[in-house]
Amino acid sequence: MTKAELIDKIATSTGLTKAVASRALEATLNSIRTALKKGQKVTLIGFGTFSVTKRKSRKGRNPRTGAIITIPAAKIPKFTAGKALKDAIK
Repeated sequence: MTKAELIDKIATSTGLTKAVASRALEATLNSIRTALKKGQKVTLIGFGTFSVTKRKSRKGRNPRTGAIITIPAAKIPKFTAGKALKDAIK
C-alpha cells in the first residue's frame, strides 16, 4: 500500500476529504519523527512501538574493490509490532 492509497483509505473510512486526511497523516508522521529525533519511544497500543537503537561501528567490504572499510556507528529507527497487530496478521 502506498501513502496515497493510505490517504484514500483514511478519507473513505472517516468521511474526511483527501486533503484533510493527508494533513492528518503528515501530522502523525511528523510527530513520530520528532519524538524519535529526541530519543523518545512512541507506543501505539495495539499496533506497536517505534524507537531508536544504536548500531555499533563495524567492518565491511567494498563490493567493487574488495577493500575492508569501517562502517561508522549510527542511530537507526526500529519498529516492534504489538501483540494485537501480530494476532491480526495470523
